[in-house]
Amino acid sequence: MEKQTQDKKTKAAKADETILQKRNTEKMELPPQPERLPAKVELASIKIQAWWRGTLVRRTLLKAALSAWTIQCWWRQTLARLLRRRLQERMDCSLRQIYAAVKLQSWVRMWLTRKHYLHLRNSVLKLQDSRNHDYICKNHSAIQGCYEITGDKIKLEVDIFFETQICRISDCMPFPIKN
Repeated sequence: MEKQTQDKKTKAAKADETILQKRNTEKMELPPQPERLPAKVELASIKIQAWWRGTLVRRTLLKAALSAWTIQCWWRQTLARLLRRRLQERMDCSLRQIYAAVKLQSWVRMWLTRKHYLHLRNSVLKLQDSRNHDYICKNHSAIQGCYEITGDKIKLEVDIFFETQICRISDCMPFPIKN
């Protein structure tokens, strides 16, 4: 089997050699060259080629400029979206702070109102107690007074006796009632 493949290779090599020898011995003729074009036609073809190359370059530059413009538009939109998101986060944070401040103010107002109410209630209770019998404090001071409740207001008149001094307080205070 190996002999057969070697025989085929040698036969092919001999055939190639004979073809090369024939080519070398024979003169190969080149195809006839075309005649030269007139100068005007040649200049016109050069101008057309230059115009076409310029058109291709301008088209490539235009495509590059449009691509760059597209990328710039995308980037501007991305930045605007990012800035909008940051602004929204800041506004949300500020809004949460405002809500927290309002809530805190509400609690403080509620606490002050309750404190005021408890003070008034205690004063009224002391006045009611002092009507029946004179109320004498530990420091030997006496409190006398009267009150009148009208609608959403309380009118207080309190006399406080300290040993030789008298302190008279009269005040009309609204009740903190929400509708």
